[in-house]
Amino acid sequence: MSSPFIEQIKARRTIYALGNRVTHSEAQLTAIIKDAIKHSPSSFNSQSSRAVILFGDQHHALWDLTKETLRKIVPAEAFPQTENKINGSFRAGFGTVLFFEDTAVIEDLQQKFALYADNFPIWSEHATGIAQFAVWTALAQEGIGASLQHYNPLIDDEVRQRWELPASWLLRAQMPFGSIEQPAGDKTFMDDAERFRVFK
Repeated sequence: MSSPFIEQIKARRTIYALGNRVTHSEAQLTAIIKDAIKHSPSSFNSQSSRAVILFGDQHHALWDLTKETLRKIVPAEAFPQTENKINGSFRAGFGTVLFFEDTAVIEDLQQKFALYADNFPIWSEHATGIAQFAVWTALAQEGIGASLQHYNPLIDDEVRQRWELPASWLLRAQMPFGSIEQPAGDKTFMDDAERFRVFK
């Protein structure tokens, strides 16, 4: 038995060797990203996920901002390696998706459904993870590579200021994407017996 959906999941890999040789238009990519997030499930249909999609100079600005933030905290002798990683992988891509969760939505649900108040931040993390996976897989189906980065909370304040975002938007991840300049290597898996238990 084969499943097209499982094959789509298998096609999604972490691609670090990104380029900007993308044949899709910015409008086409924006539509794919929006649809993937829009149709991702969330607890109580909260739709707490938010996204900022960056192309061109705005995409470059994000990674330049990230480099300068890291320059302040990475030892000088180690910084060239950090700079090469950002320039050669993330900044070299075609664009970036910034994933956020709207804490105002979460706080509102905590007030309306006090019994579950402690769970809503956890369920919010589920929602953003699902949205990230959906976008990543959707891009992979279009032959576009991506990776998932987490420079938050180091860059949170500057990102919020630069793109004038609401204070309630909490940055959860950054996904640079672009042409696949070098495919991912072979992926290894732990033994199924260690990971799964089936009872009949």
